[in-house]
Amino acid sequence: MSKTKICRSVASGIISMAVLAAPAIVLAQGGATILKPEETAKILPATVFYCGQSATTQVRNSGGVKFADGHYVLASLVDTSGYSTGIAAKYQAYLITEVPIRIGGQRLAAGAYGIGFIAGNKFVVTDLGAHDVFTASSKSDPDLKRPMPLQVLPDPAHGFRLYAGRAYVVFER
Repeated sequence: MSKTKICRSVASGIISMAVLAAPAIVLAQGGATILKPEETAKILPATVFYCGQSATTQVRNSGGVKFADGHYVLASLVDTSGYSTGIAAKYQAYLITEVPIRIGGQRLAAGAYGIGFIAGNKFVVTDLGAHDVFTASSKSDPDLKRPMPLQVLPDPAHGFRLYAGRAYVVFER
């Protein structure tokens, strides 16, 4: 076998191993899978209802988790251009959870919510009528290599991180 064929064979093997290992990168604790925008696009609605209006979801700025039992937590930035500045200030994204979760230590029942990262390192959760459900502390991750407008990544300690840029909150089931 020529050197060229050996090099191609080795390169092909390395690429195959990398492709097969890729799903392991997205697996997090308990067999849950972190979803990327391409995956959430298949299940997120194009528009969502909040405070008497419909808002378009920005599926390119979305993420989520599919737990081992098939239940989801999904988040997507939304177009808030039709909302008052007071509502738009704290309603930046839509959160759908099929199971109860904890965000920043606060319990959140299954349902749909408006969420936002606000001044003072705070994360606010509101019901669909724009009433505050709770506020939790958020943190900043200066080591995040590629901040995105919204993304979900595993938390090194437990659960997952919901990011808006470098700001994040930890959530877990």
